[in-house]
Amino acid sequence: MTQTAPTPTAAPDGAPRRAGRIHRAWFAAAVAFVTIIGAAAFASLPGLLIEPLHEEFDWSRGTIGFAVSVNLALYGLTAPFAAALMDRFGIRKVVALALTVIAGGSAATVWMTASWQLVLFWGVLVGLGSGSMALAFAATVTNRWFTARRGLVTGILTAAGASGQLIFLPLLSWLVEHHGWRPAAITVSLAALAVVPFVWLLLRDHPADVGLAPYGGTYTAKPAPIPGAARRAVTVLFKAARTGPFWLLAGTFAICGASTNGLVRIHFVPAAHDHGMPVTAAAGLLAVIGVFDVVGTIASGWFTDRFDARRLLAVYYALRGISLLFLPMLLAPSVQPPLIFFIVFYGLDWVATVPPTIALCREQYGEDSAIVFGWVLASHQVGAAVVAFLGGLARDAFGSYDLVWYASGGLCAMAALMAMVIRRRSPAGAAVAA
Repeated sequence: MTQTAPTPTAAPDGAPRRAGRIHRAWFAAAVAFVTIIGAAAFASLPGLLIEPLHEEFDWSRGTIGFAVSVNLALYGLTAPFAAALMDRFGIRKVVALALTVIAGGSAATVWMTASWQLVLFWGVLVGLGSGSMALAFAATVTNRWFTARRGLVTGILTAAGASGQLIFLPLLSWLVEHHGWRPAAITVSLAALAVVPFVWLLLRDHPADVGLAPYGGTYTAKPAPIPGAARRAVTVLFKAARTGPFWLLAGTFAICGASTNGLVRIHFVPAAHDHGMPVTAAAGLLAVIGVFDVVGTIASGWFTDRFDARRLLAVYYALRGISLLFLPMLLAPSVQPPLIFFIVFYGLDWVATVPPTIALCREQYGEDSAIVFGWVLASHQVGAAVVAFLGGLARDAFGSYDLVWYASGGLCAMAALMAMVIRRRSPAGAAVAA
C-alpha cells in the first residue's frame, strides 16, 4: 500500500517529506484494532450472566435483562457525545478514561447483593464507558487518519469487536461454568485495563500530530479543539433530524441492534440452553459467529468502497431476517449441521451493516458524520436494549424465545425496505449546514 500524497513533517523549516513504505495511519488503525479487541470482553459477558445470576440471586430474567438494556441504551446514547468529546479533548484521553470506567464497573459487580447494584455497575458504569469508544472510536479514527480505503478500514475495525468475542467468549464461558461468574467479571475488568497503555502511548489524535497527511489525502493542519462538546452533539442532532435520511438510517440501525446485540448476543445462549444445549457449547457457537463476522465485515467494507451502500444494506437485512425465521427450528440439545449453517450464514451478516451505514452518514453529513453516526448508533443500542428487556420478559411469560425470533425476522424485512428508499446526495451537498 502506497501513500498517494506528500506528507509534510512538523519540522521548523516546514519542508515536506514522504512517509515510509507503510503509512502511519495503518499503525493508528492497528492500535485501534487491539484496543477494540481488548474492550470486547465487556460485550461478551452479558449473555453468560443471565442463568448464573438467576440461580444465585433468584432475580427474574426480565430484571437481569433490564440491567443489560440500560447498558445497551447508554452505550448508544453516549456515543455522539463521545465523538464530540474526542474533538474537544482528543481520542487518547477519552478512550483511556472510558476503559478505566469499564474496568471499575465490571470489578464492582463482584460485591453486589441487590439488583439495583447490577443496574448501576453493569448498566450505568459499563454502559457509559463502552459507549465512549467502540464504533464511535472506530469512526473517528477512520475519518481522521484515512481519506482512501475508508470502507475497508471501517470493516476491519468493526471486525475487531468480533475478534474480541472470538477470544473472550470461550474463556469467559469456561470461567462461568467452572469457577462462577465473578472471575469472569474480573477478567473483563483486567482486559479493559490492559489496553489503556496501548492507547495512551501509541495512538495519536490526528495525522498532523506527527506531520503527516491522512492516508490517500493531502496535509491539513490539526484543527483547534472544539469547545462545547455536549452542545455540538445536540446541535448536530437537531440539524440531522430535519432530514429524511437520518430517520431511515436510525430506523434501520435500530433494527440492526435489535436483531444482533439485543437478541442473539444476549439471548442465544439461554435459548439454546432451554433446548438442552450446554452453556459452553452455545457460547462456542457465538464465538464461531465471531469468526465469520470478521470475514463478513471486512468483505462488507471492501464492497462498500465499490457498490451502492443502500443496496448492500437491503441485501444484508433481508438475508438476516430469513435466517432468524428458521432459527427456532434448528435449536436442539446437540449441535447439528443445519444449526452450523445458520451460525456461518448469520455470522457473515452480523455487523456487515456497519461499513455501508457509516458510508451513508459520511455521504449525507460530511464533517459532522462521526457525530451523526453516533446518534445513529444510539438508535442501534436503543433497539438492542428494547429487545434485551422484552426478550427476557417474553421468556418469563411464554416459556420460550420463539416469538422474539419471529418478530425480529419481520423487523429485518422492514429494514431492507427502508434502506432502499434512502435518497442519494451529491458530494457538494454532503455537509450539514454550519
